[in-house]
Amino acid sequence: MPYEWSDTNTRETLRLWPHQSLTQQGFSWFIGATAVMLALPLIALLGSPVVWILLVFFIAALVGVWRAIMVNHSQRQRMEETLTLDEDRVHLRHVPKSGDVLEWEANPYWVNVKMTKKGKVENYLTLKGGGREVELGAFLSPEERKGLYDDLLGRLSRR
Repeated sequence: MPYEWSDTNTRETLRLWPHQSLTQQGFSWFIGATAVMLALPLIALLGSPVVWILLVFFIAALVGVWRAIMVNHSQRQRMEETLTLDEDRVHLRHVPKSGDVLEWEANPYWVNVKMTKKGKVENYLTLKGGGREVELGAFLSPEERKGLYDDLLGRLSRR
């Protein structure tokens, strides 16, 4: 699961991040395979002046794919949520892919963990307290949110 707990004597910290399924080696293989597949039609045209025109489109397509993957990767690297459970407070820090960092804080005694099974988002996980309701783990899969819900209920009940 793309989250981890770290515990100290009085504090528990949960760190969540989106999936990063494409490794550097996988990226290299994907770009190489894309280049080979795009170059196959050029083989039939070798020696013809048309190959130079098609080569421009080939390079533009390859650069476009490379750029799209790199933008997606950099946005996912930045995105993160950190939930800190202390004796006297619960603090959530959400770093979006763009924009300002969002923070929420409440007393752990009054925090409710809520999961909506059906709706626009399956297993929609929220924390309610301090006069606000905030979403947790929006980038997780429904099964991961369910596991996190059970884990979070257990940890908050011990407080």
